[in-house]
Amino acid sequence: MTGLMMYEHYRQPVISRARFLVRVAWHVLIALGIVAVSWGFGILGYHFFEGFSLIDSTVNSAMILGGMGPVNPLTTNAGKLFASFYALFSGIIFLVAVAVLLAPLVHRFLHKFHIEPGSES
Repeated sequence: MTGLMMYEHYRQPVISRARFLVRVAWHVLIALGIVAVSWGFGILGYHFFEGFSLIDSTVNSAMILGGMGPVNPLTTNAGKLFASFYALFSGIIFLVAVAVLLAPLVHRFLHKFHIEPGSES
């Protein structure tokens, strides 16, 4: 069962540096996947709701997802509603991606400095 668990229990020893780097690489891939799916969602939304070309949809989606703001003006109500939803969604996705990237580092930090229950240091 321990092979299925991503993180070790606090009573288990800290994993090796090589295994830790593999864990970090997996988290990077997961975060990139989350961003890529979100970017694709934005591209499709701008293309279908606002009628932008695929290249304009791509740049608008990237700019919103990156926190910069839209490039092209929005002209349809459906496009404006989508853009407002997508902007809120993108803010949450940013926080999720950062959390996924930081999770192995925070876990290792907490694991290394864990104080046993009942100790009075």
